[in-house]
Amino acid sequence: MTPKESGYWFPAEWEPHKATWLSYPHNEASWPGKIHTIFPYYHEFVKAISSAEEVHINVNDEEMKKRVEDALAKAGAKMENVFLHIHPTNDAWCRDHGPAFVINPNADKKKAVVNWGYNGWGNKYPHDLDDNIPLQVAHLLDLPVFSPGIVMEGGSIDVNGKGLLITTTSCLLNENRNPHLTKAGIEKYLREYYGVDEVFWLGDGIAGDDTDGHVDDITRFVAPDVIVTMIEPDPSDENHIPLKENLKTLKKLVLPDGKKPAIVEIPMPEPLYYEGQRLPASYANFYICNAGVIVPTFRCKQDQKAIDLLAQCFPDRPVIGIDSVEIIWGLGSWHCLSQQEPAVG
Repeated sequence: MTPKESGYWFPAEWEPHKATWLSYPHNEASWPGKIHTIFPYYHEFVKAISSAEEVHINVNDEEMKKRVEDALAKAGAKMENVFLHIHPTNDAWCRDHGPAFVINPNADKKKAVVNWGYNGWGNKYPHDLDDNIPLQVAHLLDLPVFSPGIVMEGGSIDVNGKGLLITTTSCLLNENRNPHLTKAGIEKYLREYYGVDEVFWLGDGIAGDDTDGHVDDITRFVAPDVIVTMIEPDPSDENHIPLKENLKTLKKLVLPDGKKPAIVEIPMPEPLYYEGQRLPASYANFYICNAGVIVPTFRCKQDQKAIDLLAQCFPDRPVIGIDSVEIIWGLGSWHCLSQQEPAVG
């Protein structure tokens, strides 16, 4: 039985959370020569989330657990909401290696975990420990597990909570993920294991994204019928054409109820580089939690416009900008680092 056959579905991110799951950053290769610079911002992220929901953090060992507890307490996190678990990881990107929580309020077990396979974005990086995380979390929480047996990353999809999922061909159809599956075959897995009815495909992601083009850097749902999407106004920028094509494709989208979604266009930040490498800086990598909407900012004039546009999308939630210039050296930001656990029952 699949989650869909069993009555489970993957809720939209704006629905109430029980918790957020994180994997504490420790891999210096992800932030070469700079990992020490990210922690003040990471701790600010945890502080913001912990004010209104539990935060569960995977750590490697007792020494790291004690060090992280001390650092978070010093940073002002709400420690009665912070829980650390010795679940060793290769890296910090819990959106992609963490459990995908699905819910069914009518089941005996109202929550379950989908244990997608994780292969380090096409075997680019070590991933043996990360691939264990969903099962470890499911065991800890005593939740049923659905194991599809294929590779899938949380950042490669987004849902509107009403039967629709969006993704990109550049990632999901890449031969380094599930080369044995056709597009139709992948769609079937998405429908059955995320509990959706329809899948809508976008094209390419943004420059600098080592995941082969995750949708959570370009286009996100902010309500069942509202989508935000990144645009690059500068025609000379390498993101201009892919994002223009993405917008053109989005305008063809019809929601399951037959209506067209509202599309909110957000201009990209100024280009950021590290040692000549373009970084995947994007305001679309925001994270929706009980406390508000946490948006990466990049010390440029476009930051405030992005915050203002997202504030219009979320009139009932604070929109919190947290500096992401150091974090983005690791090629991801707040959404890439986090995985929501929905509240149910």
